[in-house]
Amino acid sequence: QMTRAKPEDDDWNSSKIHAFTFDDDDDEFTKLKESKRAVSSILVDDDDDDDDDDDDDVEKVSWSGEPVGSISWSVKETASSIRSGGEHGFPKINTAPSLPKQGSGYSLSSLFKASTRVYAPELRKPKSECKDYFSDWSPEETVKRMRKGKVYSLERFRSLQDKLLLLDEAVSAHDGNVITAVLIYLKKSLSKEIFFQELMVREIALRHYVHYLKEMEEQKTLVELMKLPFSQDDAIHVQDHYTLLERQIIIEATDKKGEAEIFKKFPRKASILNMPIITTLYYSCFYHYGESEGTFSSPANIRSTFRISEKQYILTALGARAKLKSWFDVDSLFNTKNWLGYTKKRSPIGFHRVVDILQKNNAPVQVLKDYVSLIDDAELKLSLAQKYKCHDIVIEMYRDLKDRQQLIVYQGKVERGSHEDRKIDQLLGNMVGGTLKALHNSLPVTQFVCKQQKHLTGLFGESGTCIVHIFARNIRCVFWGGWVVRS
Repeated sequence: QMTRAKPEDDDWNSSKIHAFTFDDDDDEFTKLKESKRAVSSILVDDDDDDDDDDDDDVEKVSWSGEPVGSISWSVKETASSIRSGGEHGFPKINTAPSLPKQGSGYSLSSLFKASTRVYAPELRKPKSECKDYFSDWSPEETVKRMRKGKVYSLERFRSLQDKLLLLDEAVSAHDGNVITAVLIYLKKSLSKEIFFQELMVREIALRHYVHYLKEMEEQKTLVELMKLPFSQDDAIHVQDHYTLLERQIIIEATDKKGEAEIFKKFPRKASILNMPIITTLYYSCFYHYGESEGTFSSPANIRSTFRISEKQYILTALGARAKLKSWFDVDSLFNTKNWLGYTKKRSPIGFHRVVDILQKNNAPVQVLKDYVSLIDDAELKLSLAQKYKCHDIVIEMYRDLKDRQQLIVYQGKVERGSHEDRKIDQLLGNMVGGTLKALHNSLPVTQFVCKQQKHLTGLFGESGTCIVHIFARNIRCVFWGGWVVRS
C-alpha cells in the first residue's frame, strides 16, 4: 500500500491546480507578502539608482490591457505626487491645462493602492471653466448664454417669479430656440393651469408654444389650450384654429385613402393636418375644386367659414388651378356679368399679377396674350407684352401710336416670313401710301416751293427756278426713300 500511495502523492503535488496545503513553501500568501515588502522598500528608497529596477520589473498595463511600463516607475511617480500634494492619499491636481504624456497609462500598483486616486486627464479643467457650472446667473445672463450656445442651467429658477422673469427675458431676446427651450422647462416644472394662465397674457410665447405643439403633434394638449377663455379677439382666433383642425381631420380621413383619380395623377406629398389656413385653401382648390359649398372640403365652404378675403382667395385659387393647367377654371375666376348680361373680366389683384402667376406656371402664349391685353397701364402692358413675346399686342400698340420706326425695329425681332412679319409689312405699306398722298397734296409744301422759287429767281435768274424744282423733287425722294428702306 505504501508503494501504491507514493505515485498518487506525486501526481497530486505535480498538478497545476493545487489544493489547500499546510506547507509554508507552497503558500501563495507568503509570495504576496514578499511582493508587498519589495514595493515598500522601493517607496522608502526612492532616491537609489535605477539599476535595482531590473529585478522587480513587471508588466504595466493600460485600460486597454497593453504593457506600457514598469511597476517600479509607476510607484515612484505615485510617491513623488503624494509628497508634492501635501496630503497623503490625495494627490494634488494641477489646474493648469496640460497635454497627457504619450504612452502614459494606469499601473497595477496604482489600482491596488486604495489610498491613491487616479484622475483622467480630460477632467482636469481650468478653474475658469469650472466656474461655469456653479455660477448663479440672472435671467438675462442665462438667456445670453443660451443664445451663445454656452453651458446653462434652468433648474436654479425655482420660484414662479423667477421662471416668469426668465420667460419674459427670452421673449424680449426674440430668439425662437431660446423661447421654446424655456417653454419646455416651464411646461415640466409648472402645473398646467398656472402655465396656461401665464401664456394667456403673453401672446408671443403662446404662439411659440402652439407651434411647438403642432410640430410635436400633441393634439390633446393643443385642444386643451384652445378651450381656455381668451380675450374676444384671441377667442375668435383660437376658435378658428380649433375649427380648422377639426376640418383638417375630416378631410385627412377621406383623402389619405387616395381613391379619387386626381390623387392618382397628382399624389399628395404631405398630410393636411396642422397646415395653415391658406395652405388648406390651396389644397382644397387643388384637389376639391368644383365641389358643392355644403362639403367641408369645398373651397367655397372654407372661404366663407374662415372669412377669407376676395384677393386672397383669387391668388390662392389662381395658383392652384394654373398649376393643374386648368385654363378654363382660371377664366371662370375673373368672368363677371353686368346687369345687361354681358360677360366681362375683372380682377381685384390687377391683371399684371395674373400674368406673372400664369407665366410662372408655363401658361401658353395665347392665354398670356388674353390677360396682357386687359392691363390698363399702357407702358406696363407694352413691357409685359415684349417680355412674354405677345407680338400681336406689341404690333397693335405701335400701330396705334403711329410709331413707324419702332415697327421697323420690332420687325427685326420676329421670325422672317411669320404671321407677325407679314402684318408689320402690311402696316408699313399702308403708312407709306397715306404719307405720300399727304405730301403730294400738302399746301404748305406747295407754298414753300413757290416761295423759294420766287426768292431764288430774283437772286439767280432762270437758274433759280431749276434749283427750286430740284430741291422739291429731292424732298419727295427723301420721304420716299425713308419708307422703302426694306423694299
